[in-house]
Amino acid sequence: MNEAEKDNGRQSVTIMLPGGKLPGAVLQKVTELRKVFTFDIYLTTAQNMRLYNIEKSELAPIKAALVEVGATFKKPGLFPLPKVCIGSGNCKLGLADTDALSEKIIEHFKDLENVKPKFKIAISGCPAMCSGALLTDIGVVATRNGYDIYAGGKGGPTPKVARRVARNLEEGEALRIIREIVDFHQRKTTQKQRIFKLLDDPEFPSREDG
Repeated sequence: MNEAEKDNGRQSVTIMLPGGKLPGAVLQKVTELRKVFTFDIYLTTAQNMRLYNIEKSELAPIKAALVEVGATFKKPGLFPLPKVCIGSGNCKLGLADTDALSEKIIEHFKDLENVKPKFKIAISGCPAMCSGALLTDIGVVATRNGYDIYAGGKGGPTPKVARRVARNLEEGEALRIIREIVDFHQRKTTQKQRIFKLLDDPEFPSREDG
């Protein structure tokens, strides 16, 4: 919640959308709620849906109604949903099914609790990197020879371009490298830390930058 929301007494809630996909039931319920309650809708850069400018007294009934149709909400400690491009099924340049890989990453990390902030993941279905893999803490890029993994990217006022740490990986190998980086971040982070700050640590799990 930002300071403006604190000052005006309004609340917000972010609905998590795996793969950036908005289920019809959630869309319908948000539309119905918008007819009863006053709030605004924002599609976030992380491919989620944020409802904001909600009266404090109305937040609980809005969330309860959304839970009934299967919605889940952003909260501290959750593993971040990968940001994805549309992938091989809907783009002629796509070399991989980004949605399927996103689902496998989510499944792989579903039991990881108290995930330490702050890192993000992006999956790109080809080297055009429409999902911004080079400006993300962990970037997965499909190539004709397999998956390349990048680490340490970020946006903001002082952007960092990610470093390639592994290449030409099969899917299982890519998941293993992602796991190693996430586990390393968990061990090395006490409060909040972006992965670029860890790249030069001699214990960083993968170090290729060629």
